[in-house]
Amino acid sequence: MSVLVGKKAPAFSAKAVINGSEIISDFSLDQYIGNKYVVLFFYPKDFTFVCPTELHAFQRRLGEFEKRNVAVVACSTDTEQSHWGWLQMDKKAGGIKGVTYPIVADTNKTIATNYDVLVGDWDFNEEGEMIADGELIAYRGLFLIDMEGIVRHQLVNDLPLGRNVDEVLRTVDALTFVEENGEVCPADWHQGSEGLKDTHEGVADYLGKN
Repeated sequence: MSVLVGKKAPAFSAKAVINGSEIISDFSLDQYIGNKYVVLFFYPKDFTFVCPTELHAFQRRLGEFEKRNVAVVACSTDTEQSHWGWLQMDKKAGGIKGVTYPIVADTNKTIATNYDVLVGDWDFNEEGEMIADGELIAYRGLFLIDMEGIVRHQLVNDLPLGRNVDEVLRTVDALTFVEENGEVCPADWHQGSEGLKDTHEGVADYLGKN
């Protein structure tokens, strides 16, 4: 598994569904550089079980991300038509109707590959035929990308393990605190807590209080 933290987020241009209904052909994260932070999260499949709980969870907290100047973007290896169909399905039926942030269609699996969250191994046999071990879908990868397009945080869960949106918000708050205050965030830091100076004296002072 690649560690992308500290590196430029892999670029892509792909089809996506935006605003819950509109399919566009050239969605890219480049639009956010210099303007917004980005939370890019991958999920395994449309029309499944854990996935709609995550997509709705991000939608419920979308206002909190927007207040922090963060764009939320989802991605799976399904087609844009599959995304669109799922978006028309009511929540009570397991659909994601009401989700408004972009959902990217990584149908050729290059985005998941470049972010190193693609499940399964694939290769070509002696006849030049592609062979794969298991389904080629995405792990539950999540990447926090700063305004310069640099990955500052990544988290990868196995398929059955849903993520905690509050922890994503906490990590966003920690990043912006570091950028704005020039201090670092200790264990269990939350918005409103004090940071610490990145020195031996700063650590000693913090531990003495806590």
